[in-house]
Amino acid sequence: MKTIAIVAGGDSPEYEVSVKSAAEVSAALSSKYFVYIILMRGTSWYWEDPRGGYFSIDKNDFSLHTDDMKIRFDAVFMAIHGTPGENGPLQGYFDMLGIRYTGCSAFCSALTFNKQACKMFLKEYGIPMATGKLIRREDAVDIDELTETVGLPCFIKPNDSGSSFGVSKVNGKEDIVPALEKAFKESGEALVEACMNGREAACGVVKIKDKTIILPVTEIISKNEFFDYDAKYTPGKSNEITPAGFSREVTEEIQKLSKEITILLGCYGIVRVDFIVIDSKPFLLEINTVPGMTKESLIPQQAKAAGISAGDMYSMVIEDILTR
Repeated sequence: MKTIAIVAGGDSPEYEVSVKSAAEVSAALSSKYFVYIILMRGTSWYWEDPRGGYFSIDKNDFSLHTDDMKIRFDAVFMAIHGTPGENGPLQGYFDMLGIRYTGCSAFCSALTFNKQACKMFLKEYGIPMATGKLIRREDAVDIDELTETVGLPCFIKPNDSGSSFGVSKVNGKEDIVPALEKAFKESGEALVEACMNGREAACGVVKIKDKTIILPVTEIISKNEFFDYDAKYTPGKSNEITPAGFSREVTEEIQKLSKEITILLGCYGIVRVDFIVIDSKPFLLEINTVPGMTKESLIPQQAKAAGISAGDMYSMVIEDILTR
């Protein structure tokens, strides 16, 4: 059997979600591969054995040294949400070592994780999306000009963060500065976007070298004001309907756009594309190149609805990179 490292943890607030995702992936793959969950936090990269022993990774070649052997990995499964596993640095490291990994390239990961850069890229191809404005921490903010551009209410979010950390829905001008300060705790840049009132949807795409699988669409109905971290990961805080109850035409448009967006960006592996549907028209929210894979996450729900087991989906992307 091949030996697979599942990298988990990372340096963002999504650490715990990543660890849960890795545990689910490991359970799904353990019958097909030798699987090691490699936890990363800063410069501490290690594997914990079943007895509680800790063994560090040699960063010179990404090998694992246990008490009695040196383990080299045939491939890496990316399960880090946020930095450094979703925004490019870890992909660049593996590229230099010649180690195969699931998911997008270093460039694609960096581009898609930067919400404003990704939107500007896709805007050139006519992908529908909300009006937005980028604010940097050092910028002087003209509140009146900002609200004239994006309107009220609006959303203020970190430009490069996930799982809705640091996101605020702003209803009045007096709430803009506190919302920006909240976003700046997660990133040096904040994206201010017009609020789009509609139905939220998500569509998974599995892209490998010889085929593309478009998963069923999920409609997300949050019981909070919007689909924030609490609604995403607290059972009962949202209703996630898969397949979604959209008309056939809307569903097909969401799936068509999801496929088109992943092709334009050069995505590989398992990707999730999020939308707001207004008057039967989908508008892009964002792209997730390392989507959640916990029990509460959308991609496993969509795969199940498509008749694909989680193990088969994860092994599909692993076998793809092993045979490239």
